[in-house]
Amino acid sequence: MTTLVWAGGLLRAEDEPIVSAQDHGWTVGDGVFETLEVVRGRAFALSRHLKRLAYSAARMGMAEIDAEAVREGVGEILAAGPDSTRLRITVSTGRGPQATARGTGPHTIVVTATDGPRPAECRAVRVPWRRNERSPLAGVKSTSYAENVVMMEFARSRGADEALMANTHGHLCEGTGSNILIERGDEIVTPPLASGCLPGITRGLALEWGADAGLPIRAAAPGELEMSVLDEVLRGEAFAAVSSSTRRIQPLASLDGTALVAGPLLSGLRDVFESAAALDVDPGPRRGK
Repeated sequence: MTTLVWAGGLLRAEDEPIVSAQDHGWTVGDGVFETLEVVRGRAFALSRHLKRLAYSAARMGMAEIDAEAVREGVGEILAAGPDSTRLRITVSTGRGPQATARGTGPHTIVVTATDGPRPAECRAVRVPWRRNERSPLAGVKSTSYAENVVMMEFARSRGADEALMANTHGHLCEGTGSNILIERGDEIVTPPLASGCLPGITRGLALEWGADAGLPIRAAAPGELEMSVLDEVLRGEAFAAVSSSTRRIQPLASLDGTALVAGPLLSGLRDVFESAAALDVDPGPRRGK
């Protein structure tokens, strides 16, 4: 797998040192990031990802990110690697003291691209830990990702590649790198943002494009989806899929080691998403969204 790197306004060698040992993103995880799919040499839904990057930075109290610099990095790295399939934008607050207090920056901006394949399927397990929906980082795509790393290692130790969690109320929340969709009672529902889940780009597009296509899809009411809904999935009374920038809409192949089949509505949603994405590589945020 080839990895391309852009930092400090220049394309870099993959192994070239680019971050200071005093960078606050390195020392305490003080930064934000976005992961994007690359389609035909273009970053999919770039405008939406940049909007969420700015939202995450604002939630963390970071100085405003130079969006033009980010776009420059994205453009240069995709021109250098037209066969790339995945892109990551990482922005930290830059050099700072070796303490939790920040320095004065400037930001460290790094864009990387790889040509690895999209995950072929999703094998998920439930984890015993919970997402804190009242955390200051709830709904923020922060580089402080150690919680997710621990949960993913738990999943990998059980032959899975995604971990699903509840929030502190026991309501279904999200995966470590994906949102969750449930087909139940002739409709598709997904946990609301109030659950503490990330406002996923693919989740948002699935809600919009699915509704446009006439599919019965909505965000659940707070508390509507208990974690126990996954027991219904195991019994075949409901179906589940995950959504993310690298997976798009992907029905669960297994949950806790039990093989699953795709639900008809979720399969339809996957087809709707693929068709809409083929027509619009950069679907801008809708007014009011």
